Amino acid sequence: MVLRKHELEAKLKDDLELVQSGVLRDENPLDLSAEFNELLEACRRGDLRHTQELISAGVNLNGKDRFDYTPLIIASLCGHYELVELLLESGALAERDTFQGERCIYNALNNKIRNLLLQYDYSKSTDPLQPWAAHISSLISRQVPKTSDITLIEATESFELHKFILSARSPYFQKKLTEAPETTTWKLPHSKPIEAFRVVLRYLYLGDLPRELVDARSRNTEEEVLTGVDKISKQLEIPKLWEAILSGSDRRLARQRHQDEVNRAQEQIEGFFREKIIGHKMVVDTRKVHEVKWPHDNSIFADCLLRADETGVDGGEEPEQLRESNGIPIGPGAESHGQSDTRTPKKSILYPVHKAMLIRSPYFETMFSSQFLEAQESEHLHIIKVDCPPEVLEIILTFLYTEKVDCPLEFGLDLLYASDMLFLDKLKNKAAVAISSLGSGNSNVLVDRTHKLGESEEVEVEPINVYDVIHAAWDLRVQRLEEFAARYIAYRLEDYIDEEEFAELIQESAMRIKNREETDTIELLDDIRYYLSERFRLRFEDAGLDEMMDENGEISAEAVEALASPADGTADANWVVDNGTESAMKGTGDTLELPKLNGTVRTLDGELVEDEFTSDAINYQVLLQKIDVMLEKLKLDA
Repeated sequence: MVLRKHELEAKLKDDLELVQSGVLRDENPLDLSAEFNELLEACRRGDLRHTQELISAGVNLNGKDRFDYTPLIIASLCGHYELVELLLESGALAERDTFQGERCIYNALNNKIRNLLLQYDYSKSTDPLQPWAAHISSLISRQVPKTSDITLIEATESFELHKFILSARSPYFQKKLTEAPETTTWKLPHSKPIEAFRVVLRYLYLGDLPRELVDARSRNTEEEVLTGVDKISKQLEIPKLWEAILSGSDRRLARQRHQDEVNRAQEQIEGFFREKIIGHKMVVDTRKVHEVKWPHDNSIFADCLLRADETGVDGGEEPEQLRESNGIPIGPGAESHGQSDTRTPKKSILYPVHKAMLIRSPYFETMFSSQFLEAQESEHLHIIKVDCPPEVLEIILTFLYTEKVDCPLEFGLDLLYASDMLFLDKLKNKAAVAISSLGSGNSNVLVDRTHKLGESEEVEVEPINVYDVIHAAWDLRVQRLEEFAARYIAYRLEDYIDEEEFAELIQESAMRIKNREETDTIELLDDIRYYLSERFRLRFEDAGLDEMMDENGEISAEAVEALASPADGTADANWVVDNGTESAMKGTGDTLELPKLNGTVRTLDGELVEDEFTSDAINYQVLLQKIDVMLEKLKLDA
């Protein structure tokens, strides 16, 4: 243990010297910006929604404040498990052999968070682009399914490559392939060693550079190979290759240079994606999609077209009997008053894409590796329909090409189902995070009703339906969403408890247990009860009224009765002081008394009470009683 401590201290000292000399980049730089402080505050509060927004805005996850605290350390120290999980999935560093990594693990509030930090995959925690880069690297040697469209030939060896990667990564290839997109073979000059070409291509495809450039069987010396690499890198305009070779002896420096190159490659391929794929998407009448003919030798180097249909009014196929005569429709579809047909034809969006990136999805990998029609050769590019809105398909394509995910809440459920269909587990998890964090259970992001008794109600349209969220969680087995939906309903139970759809949901939850016995509980209702208790417990703990809770964390009936029977308005205040909570009710030195509203506060059952705390206590019991009544009607009260 002592030896490990000395080794770690020596390593940290060496790394510090390299950082101070400018050779190594500090992975946890000091950040005193207002945005970073806002992120730290969100991590202290456990605010998933705001943290997700700041991550999407590009705030540095791995910065540190003047006390050397990173967002991950603060979230783990404060015990916010879901937030720690979100930070790790978004690229927060948790490497054990670093000062910040060891500190994060040591300061974790509980073992659940500590085990998450210890078990989290190293490559994911240090480099969120690692799966993306690994896929790019695998393409250079992958044979099935065939995705290459150009062959580089040397006297004794050939390389099956991809035009769009070469074009995105090398300005030289971009120019040459733009001039001749139909090129399928490329002869390599004999004047340069084949080992040099291997190194360059490995670098372009984001592979780790070999420590030994030549082996015993090679006819070339290491100096000749290095000279060849230098000439090729200058011709292809990839100057950073030489720096990567020189850093090969230092593991951490080599990793840093590799990460820099992966980030640079992501920007290059993202630029290609935005310009060529999104920039050349086509909007066509759905009825005329079959008329689209794209040649294989296109300037985007696309080898298939993905189709997504817009939602809206579907004109459908025009009936054969429905024809226009002088602008007036005739036949069965004609209206009696003779007005023209105003139906809006549905539109389809076509995206020119590359199989090499689509096969990141096992769905497409199977499709292109089998005997399906889409895997067969054809005169023109195959059109493949994906059952999701175009906006969702763009999110999916952005993820496949760049690993980036920006999911608006309104498309969360569509993305959840589409990513499940395509077996994209990481994207599916991102969609679940977007839904649960942007609509966290104790916030008002998903407000769909305003509960005001005796007044006109303003109804806000919710961007996502919580009933749909629950069904999606059940259908797709997403535990995170089940917990979120239960928490969300519990914090607004008065809005849902009297709805027929809510009762049907509880009935459905009960029926999910096969061979249900009388002693079985209803999982969804158990979760709602738990979060309902949490809702009111937090309310009274914040107010310093802990005595209202019994040993099970529920509001005691005696406390409800005491608050619900005021004599002249003084009983409530005396109850607070007599139960020893005076110190908890202090603000800036003055005792805070419960607000006296002269009987203007109503409970859910319409009763007038003295203050909002009494109302909350009674409302809790009212909601529990409403649950019992509902269960009796459903005959589930056993």
